Amino acid sequence: MKTDLTKILAVSGQSGLFLYISATRTGAVVEALADKKRSSVSATSKITSLADISIYTDDEEVKLQQVFLNMKEVLGDADAPSAKSNPEELKALFEKALPTYDRDRFYVSHMKKVVEWYNALKKYASLDFVEPEEAAEQE
Repeated sequence: MKTDLTKILAVSGQSGLFLYISATRTGAVVEALADKKRSSVSATSKITSLADISIYTDDEEVKLQQVFLNMKEVLGDADAPSAKSNPEELKALFEKALPTYDRDRFYVSHMKKVVEWYNALKKYASLDFVEPEEAAEQE
């Protein structure tokens, strides 16, 4: 099954990724990808859809979905390095997957999040993504 990044959320203050289930009066109901536990998230929490995230390059911003696809091409069936890997290993991965990444605005802390998300999607969802046009048709 294809993964729709518009429905995969990162919630500030909480580790892991969440699947959007539905809206509530006070926020949203989400399901953790890792353990399938449902919880409610307050509307005051910073909730970001992975589809809305882009990475700075020297001449443009590249959507996270494209970065994941580039990483998949570089890594094949292997997992991305752990977020606890040394910074040089993470930089080496992004040198291959996104050679023009902006070295002044895309920090190692960002790389750690991206590899965590990549590994979570690989393990609990799919790296086969719904295209934005398909997502609009499904709504």
